Amino acid sequence: MNYSYWEYKEWFADNDFVIVGSGIVGLNCAIQLKEKFPTSKVLILEKGLLPQGASTKNAGFACFGSVSELLSDLKTHSEEEVVQLVQKRWKGLELLRKMLGDEKIDYQHHKGYELFQDKTFFETCKDEIPRLNKLLFPIFQEEVYTSTENKFRFRNIVPNYIVNEFEGQIDTGKMMIELLKKARNLGIKILNNVAVETYTDINKKVALKTNKGEVITKKLLLATNGFSKQLIQEDIKPARAQVLVTKPIDKLHIKGTFHLEEGYYYFRNINNRILFGGGRNLDFITEETTTFGQTQLIQEKLEQLLREVILPNNKFEIEHRWSGIMGVGNQKKAIVKQITNNTFCGIRLGGMGVAIGSLVGKELADLID
Repeated sequence: MNYSYWEYKEWFADNDFVIVGSGIVGLNCAIQLKEKFPTSKVLILEKGLLPQGASTKNAGFACFGSVSELLSDLKTHSEEEVVQLVQKRWKGLELLRKMLGDEKIDYQHHKGYELFQDKTFFETCKDEIPRLNKLLFPIFQEEVYTSTENKFRFRNIVPNYIVNEFEGQIDTGKMMIELLKKARNLGIKILNNVAVETYTDINKKVALKTNKGEVITKKLLLATNGFSKQLIQEDIKPARAQVLVTKPIDKLHIKGTFHLEEGYYYFRNINNRILFGGGRNLDFITEETTTFGQTQLIQEKLEQLLREVILPNNKFEIEHRWSGIMGVGNQKKAIVKQITNNTFCGIRLGGMGVAIGSLVGKELADLID
């Protein structure tokens, strides 16, 4: 690469910290490191024009788990582990809101709702509400879950929902803009369109081979989530999430964040539109990919549910379709650890990036003495 002396010195050589990934985890990690070590050289490498994974491609749910999701988790996790998961998600949301401010991320509290198409499953979940409220009471000091009638007039569902009193929604585009502003104001450098191919951790430095040349740093921090298998071997795999958003709908009466089928489908209001995503449970194998795109199977199902359940009395048109790549594994707990002498990772957000991304970024930075 034909870099000048100045370019090489300022961007590629003698970095104190290099973070791979400019999503919510990477930016929070960089901000925490710069505040902890004000004179340090902090560089973020991002392979995309924008954050490439899910940070700007998610649905903007400020959530921590629906009743059916938590009951599913209790099949593979202890009660204590599930409580810890919820506590971290709630703590992460509080950290995000405190750091950036509710107005700047357009935080709105319209509550969360879980819809059911199977009456027996609804009754099972409803019966477990007292148990979950008791488990989560130490965190919220109030009852989290209640039930209500079908006030939004959805069709082809059980005529009652389970309500999450503490769930909200944000504008993730605004969130990322504010995180980028904060990072740049602290003097953090960000290089986009730089893909890390391999790295070598030797003695007191790490050499990264990228598509734009070699980068040298004292400490390397990986915030690559669903793309992590390309660089490290951990219990994580990619999970693509397909999303669409309608054109504006006149007099849209739906407000809140909504979950269906254990959270595999999710929708919300945004600027008089419906944003709707999910469906990877229709074809887990195909959606276990780092390739962005849509499939006919899932897109047709999303449109069917829009017509038959969510907007049965409204004409609508689809304006945008996209996908994001999450990182999931056999356990829901994020992986935040030291990998080698000078290399660390904060990955496996399990589709809860908005909730735990800020906290995982902080925990990653806290691994550095």
